[in-house]
Amino acid sequence: MLRHLAVFMALTLLLSPAAQAETVYITDNLRLGLHKLADTSDRPFRTLESGTELEVLERSRNYARVRVTDGTVGYVKSAYLVTDKPARLIVQQTLDENARLAAELAQVKEELADPLAQIKSLEERLAARREAADDAEKLINDLVAANDRLEKRSAMYKYNLPWQWVLGTSVVCLLAGFLLSLWLTDHRSRKRHGGFRIH
Repeated sequence: MLRHLAVFMALTLLLSPAAQAETVYITDNLRLGLHKLADTSDRPFRTLESGTELEVLERSRNYARVRVTDGTVGYVKSAYLVTDKPARLIVQQTLDENARLAAELAQVKEELADPLAQIKSLEERLAARREAADDAEKLINDLVAANDRLEKRSAMYKYNLPWQWVLGTSVVCLLAGFLLSLWLTDHRSRKRHGGFRIH
């Protein structure tokens, strides 16, 4: 018993590096010969790749008469015909669809680039207009406040004159009275003395 266990372990140790040396997969890439004879005993006149679409015209247990999409008719072994699409064809269709969607996405991004730039420009203009509106509103508020102050001041001086006006008017009146008195004095003096000035 121990001897069998030792042999088993030795074989396991010897075989394990060889088994781990290479990982392989079974391919689904199949090449099927298209024949002229119904029993496919002749040499194939055409090779069909995995995923080639065929129309079955006749079918027996081992062989099938088929038509290729280009119209070529021949015989193949029935065992290799399946109704489901092979993985290779599904992968290729998926890759083609991904490429189509990537191209469509690139086109949509390109079409959206111009409107996005316009939207950004409009947003910038809107921000500038809002800032100008805020400045105008501040100016309006300042003008309203200044107008309120002027209205209050006007109401306060409704029946009064400002002292600057009274002082200015008084100075003008005094000056005018002084000049008028000089002129009157000069006029009387000339009248008395025959039109001559005496001073």
